[in-house]
Amino acid sequence: MTTFDARADLSDLTTTAERVRRSVENVIEGKPEVVRIALTVLLAEGHLLIEDVPGVGKTMLSKALARSIDCSVRRIQFTPDLLPSDITGVSVFDQQQRDFEFKPGAIFAQIVVGDEINRASPKTQSALLESMEERQVTVDGTSYELPRPFMVIATQNPVEMEGTYPLPEAQRDRFTARVSIGYPSPEAELKMLDVHGGVSPLDDLQPVAHADDIVKLIDAVRQVHVAEPVRRYAVALVGATRNHPDLRLGASPRATLHLVRAARASAALDGREYVLPDDVQSLASAVLAHRLLPTAQAQLNRRTPEQVVTEIVQRVPVPDPAAGNGAAGWPQRPAGHPQAMPDVPRSL
Repeated sequence: MTTFDARADLSDLTTTAERVRRSVENVIEGKPEVVRIALTVLLAEGHLLIEDVPGVGKTMLSKALARSIDCSVRRIQFTPDLLPSDITGVSVFDQQQRDFEFKPGAIFAQIVVGDEINRASPKTQSALLESMEERQVTVDGTSYELPRPFMVIATQNPVEMEGTYPLPEAQRDRFTARVSIGYPSPEAELKMLDVHGGVSPLDDLQPVAHADDIVKLIDAVRQVHVAEPVRRYAVALVGATRNHPDLRLGASPRATLHLVRAARASAALDGREYVLPDDVQSLASAVLAHRLLPTAQAQLNRRTPEQVVTEIVQRVPVPDPAAGNGAAGWPQRPAGHPQAMPDVPRSL
């Protein structure tokens, strides 16, 4: 019988995650909160959508995270003529074997970087749906498992509309979080001129963690305890988006799962064995905003989904810490106790 040593697992997690964080920040200057969300999504077994204007480092961030981990990496440049089979793979008839042989596509990697995902047609975008949710690809009636860890990091430009196709709601809902890098501060931009002026820092970036290490960290994150009041709080936040007057489409139950998974990963990055309401609050905008559709009136009033999520976080009551009995007032699983919380379902 194996025993669960949460403190040892979390110690390894924070040490490895710190190495990855420093590696990525050698390339992305002055954006520690964006790097943290990227790490959080990776450890939550999710997928990341990076949405921002050109030239702020969207592709650089995704490449830096991918190169910091010793695992298989594929980059897909999404274009209007990209076919679904270019992503998933295709069955080719082998003349010698007199049978069809499957040729894996670009999706068969542990970290897949999709550059300018909104430039591909909706048919091609839909080729990612099964792989992102179920970690498998089905071609000609046969399913093929994808490797672990598996993460899609996609970028898109929200201001360039010519030759682009907006991501459908089903596609956006499969991304755990969306981040915007934003323009750097003058100091960070000045430092960037020194660091990036001669050669790209990506050229010297070496892996600081192995794929097997990341799998172990993901398993450790699953052990992080989420008390019932915190789970109810997450459900209340997501539920409030479904009847808000400024939204015509609220967040799905999948969003609740992603929010709890991300909160577990965030708590683990802080070295905690339990989730606090603060973890849920800090991730609410990144996890929920890209799934929401504002009403026409809200758009006329220039109300963004991020503003609505902020309002909901301020309005929904935070659970009372006195309800718990663990550290910081929240119940936590005793050391050596087996998994007390059921695994979050992988899909809906």
